[in-house]
Amino acid sequence: MQNLPVPFDRRVWLECRALRSAGFEVSVVCPKGKGDPSYTELDGVHLFKYRPFPPITRQIMFVAEYAWSIMATLVHLVRAWRRLPFSVVQVCNPPDVLWSAVLPFRMLFGVRMVFDQHDLCPELYRSRFDQPADLPYRALLLTERITYALSAQVISTNESYRRVAMGRGGKRAADVTVVRTGPDPSRMRRGEAEPVLRRGHRHLLVYIGVMGPQDGVDLALQAMDHIVHRRGRTDVALTLIGDGDAGAELRSLAVELDLAEHVEFTGRAPDELVTRLMSSADIGLSPDPKNALNDVSTMNKTMEYMAYELPVVAFDLVETRVSAAEAAVYATPNRVDEYADLVLELLDDEVRRKQMGAAGRRRVEDVLAWQHQITPYVRVHERLTGS
Repeated sequence: MQNLPVPFDRRVWLECRALRSAGFEVSVVCPKGKGDPSYTELDGVHLFKYRPFPPITRQIMFVAEYAWSIMATLVHLVRAWRRLPFSVVQVCNPPDVLWSAVLPFRMLFGVRMVFDQHDLCPELYRSRFDQPADLPYRALLLTERITYALSAQVISTNESYRRVAMGRGGKRAADVTVVRTGPDPSRMRRGEAEPVLRRGHRHLLVYIGVMGPQDGVDLALQAMDHIVHRRGRTDVALTLIGDGDAGAELRSLAVELDLAEHVEFTGRAPDELVTRLMSSADIGLSPDPKNALNDVSTMNKTMEYMAYELPVVAFDLVETRVSAAEAAVYATPNRVDEYADLVLELLDDEVRRKQMGAAGRRRVEDVLAWQHQITPYVRVHERLTGS
C-alpha cells in the first residue's frame, strides 16, 4: 500500500492479523510513519517500509509520486521475496498503479494478485480539485481497469464498490467479495469521560481520520464558526484527530475563523489518546460532502464513533446511511448551516444522544464489527492458495 503506514491503517492491520491467525505468513510493503525503521516485525507480521513522497497539492506532481511509489514498492517486494517467496500479493489503493510493481512477480513466478479497493480513484481525483483536467481522469480509469484485469480476486468495502467492480471493471460476481472495514468492538469501547479534555467547555465534538481536500474537515470548521459566532455557543469545543495533505490549510482556516479557543488539532494520535478523546466526546462528526466518491464510500470514522457510543452528525450520503442507520442524523448534503444546527439540537438533547449511541454500539456488535468480516476475507486468500 502507498497512502498510509501500517499499522496506522486500521483496515490493513486487521487484515494482516486475520491472515496470521489463519496461519498465513504475511509481509507488508508501505511508507514509513514518523520514526519508523525500514524493517520491523510486529505481531508476526513483517513490515518493509520506504520513505514517503513529500506531501503535494499540484496535479502534475502526482505523476512523480506514483513513479516513486512504484519503484519503492518494487524494491521492498524484492526484499520481502528474498526473506521468503510469496504466492499472493494484495494491492491496496489508492493509487491504482501498484500493479506495476507486482507485474514482474506475476510474470516470472506466477504470483497472483488481490485488489483490495479502498477508494474509487477516478472519483477521488475529481473530488480533490476544483477544476480537474480530463486527461488525468481518463488515465486513472485506465490504471483502474488494468488493476481489475490483473486481479484474480477483488475485495470491495461495500456493495456500491462491488457494483463498480462488476460494471466498470467487468469482474464476475464470484470474483468480487465485500469485506467491510468494521471496527473491533473489543478494542474500541467507551471508557470514563475526562472533563479536562473538553478544555474548559461543556461539550466536545470529535473528528477522526484523514484530512484531505475531499474529507470535508473545512466544512466541520465552518460548522464550528456557525455554532460559535452565529449561534453564540461558546460552550462547544472540537478536537480533530489525524492529519493529511490539507492539514496546514485547515489549521490556517481555524485561525482565520477565530476558532483558536474552540478547536484543537492533535495530529495522528496513539490509540490510548483516541480512546480517551472518544470517551470524553458528545458527538462524532462525519462532514464528508456529497460527491461522486463520498456518496458511495464507507467512512471508517463513522463506524468508529458508533463503537464508542457516539451519535453521529453526517451529510445524507448513500453508504453513510447504510453504515450508521439510526445512529446518525443527516443534514442536506453540503448545507453547513443545517449541519451545525443538527449538532446543536443533539447537544441539547442528552437522552437522544444516549439512545443513538446505544443503537450505534449494537449495530457495530451485531452487524459491522470486524469479526463478521474475517471469514469472507480469509476465504479470498484460501481460494487462491488452495489452503
